[in-house]
Amino acid sequence: MVQARDGRDRYKPQAVALQGGGTYGAFAWGVLDRLLEEEDFDPVAFSGSSAGAVNAILTAWGLLTGGRDGARQVLRRFWESVGQMSRLSFMGLPGAHLHFDLLSRVASPYQLNPLNINPMRELLAETVDFERLRRECPHALFIAATDVESGDLHIFRESEMSVDVLMASTCIPYLHHAVEMEGRQHWDGGFSANPPSCPWCWRPTAARCWWSS
Repeated sequence: MVQARDGRDRYKPQAVALQGGGTYGAFAWGVLDRLLEEEDFDPVAFSGSSAGAVNAILTAWGLLTGGRDGARQVLRRFWESVGQMSRLSFMGLPGAHLHFDLLSRVASPYQLNPLNINPMRELLAETVDFERLRRECPHALFIAATDVESGDLHIFRESEMSVDVLMASTCIPYLHHAVEMEGRQHWDGGFSANPPSCPWCWRPTAARCWWSS
């Protein structure tokens, strides 16, 4: 709420832009958890890239199904599950990350991971009912991915949300296969917008106010 000159309260719309980048996503979980404790925190829109896109979708889904407490629970369950995955990964072995980094520089993910196995896909599919989110989401969503061929920013809206959209937004080229949607290949949204945000309007392809879209 903000106070107008006549002394009466006025509602000021809130939009949340969430940055990508591994540990930034875990940090943002903590920030969101604290914000969701506040009754005045009532966002109308979320934008995000990569891990920020994941947090945006998880928060929107939690708000849809259980309000602020529901969003906090969804975020906690997801990030604690990610932490459990990390403990079981061979990457926790001493020096493993250095060996993997070297391999990723000489071999593509199509060679290192020919079956395109990504545990994150299953976790997200189990956490979010994307069909219901597309149908009922009350928040404006702006999820960024990068078109591989052109390098252009591609913004996906709430009516387009799917696990593939999040896989595209989180697709690091030296780790994962590019994600194909509608005949176009996509990589991590952080390459083109991290995060997608504008203090005045949203202009992915044309000059128009994003609040009106």
